[in-house]
Amino acid sequence: MFNIKKAALLLLLLAGLLPHLAHSQDQLTLDEAVRIGLQQNYDIRIADTEDEIGSNNATLGNAGFFPTVTGRATRDFSRNNTRNQFESEPAREISNLRNNSSNASVQLAWTLFDGGRMFIAYNRLQALEKSGQLVTKATIENTIADISDAYYEVVRQAHKINALEDAIEISAQRVAITQEQYNVGVSAKVEILRAQVDYNADQSELLRQQEALQNAKIDLNQLLGRDPDISFVATDTIVVDRQLEYQGADANLLAANPALQRLQLEREIAQYDLRSARALRLPTLGVSGSYGYNKSLQDPVIYGNIFGTNESQRQGFNYGLTLSLPIFNGFNINRQVQNSRINIESAKLQYAQVQNTLESELARAYSRYANRMKLLDLEEANLKLADQNAEIAVERYRLGLLTAIELREAQRNQLIASNRLIDIRYEAKAAEVEIKRLTSSLLQEAEVN
Repeated sequence: MFNIKKAALLLLLLAGLLPHLAHSQDQLTLDEAVRIGLQQNYDIRIADTEDEIGSNNATLGNAGFFPTVTGRATRDFSRNNTRNQFESEPAREISNLRNNSSNASVQLAWTLFDGGRMFIAYNRLQALEKSGQLVTKATIENTIADISDAYYEVVRQAHKINALEDAIEISAQRVAITQEQYNVGVSAKVEILRAQVDYNADQSELLRQQEALQNAKIDLNQLLGRDPDISFVATDTIVVDRQLEYQGADANLLAANPALQRLQLEREIAQYDLRSARALRLPTLGVSGSYGYNKSLQDPVIYGNIFGTNESQRQGFNYGLTLSLPIFNGFNINRQVQNSRINIESAKLQYAQVQNTLESELARAYSRYANRMKLLDLEEANLKLADQNAEIAVERYRLGLLTAIELREAQRNQLIASNRLIDIRYEAKAAEVEIKRLTSSLLQEAEVN
């Protein structure tokens, strides 16, 4: 038969060992988690590679400032049979006519003026480089927010385990009290069985909660770009910043948001495209030059009455200027100019749309934050009442002044109040993190830490 006293003693022993088991695992703070994530998160690493490509593209050479120099060398061989017929003269036939030639050249092409398009192209490439950096910044900020949420989710699930352990301790006390009452003949066997069933139900709930904690740790490890089986203990608690104040949909709060900054650059890029399209109407002036070497050998060959080998060789410079002016190309330049203007207007609309979306998200986050602050104060006071009620209920049950059902109700009310406070505190922290993400202050805090 199941020994209730031994089970209660074993539970208390395990509770005493838990702190030592926790110390055997890695201690992980939020700052340390963010540091690991910034180094190993795959989204950040991918964004860094894209950012590097943008930096490599923003060069004068890619914009067309520098000349192109091309070296070329060929070596050709041929072997043919020829037959020449000149009116009344007899045909002249040559079999196995061999011909080989060697060519080598260095060619230069340099655009001196193209209507300013090369300058526009360079400015556009620099804007694209900054846009890529803002993508990386946005990825970093979103990742920090995700890591913070995932970290506090681990803390939340761990706190729920602590709350369950407190409830299990009450269940264990109830089992022990009921056993003692049965031993002295003031309680029925059914009360022991009912207490044991509730105790086992609490243990089952604890196992489910431990699974939820493990899954939360796996999610955090995934964001940190490391092995999902790495075990750790989240040492930070959920402390909500109570100093945040909402001042309406203030555009200045969102000025540092990378999404808006990127759209501002998109408008600049659209302006560069318009200027580049207009510059297509201007002439293009270029210079070209080459140095070449050519050698040809033909054997045998007939020239008049001479039969022998023909060898020719040529080398020297070639240079010149090229001026081109577009006269008519099917109105394509006008089409490109019109499309560029449309893109500018579209960029303005996208900026206004995203700004409106961010302002709405910020307003919702502040509303959620303010509401959770009020609930937090309420639930903290409510938990104190639930704790006192549970303590009184246990003592009254020990004295036989309270039924098992009433004790169980007080125990469940304490657990519900504790979990509700844990959830509210997490939701308040999540709202705080979202506000700081939208206003781009998360990255600043990470840099300070």
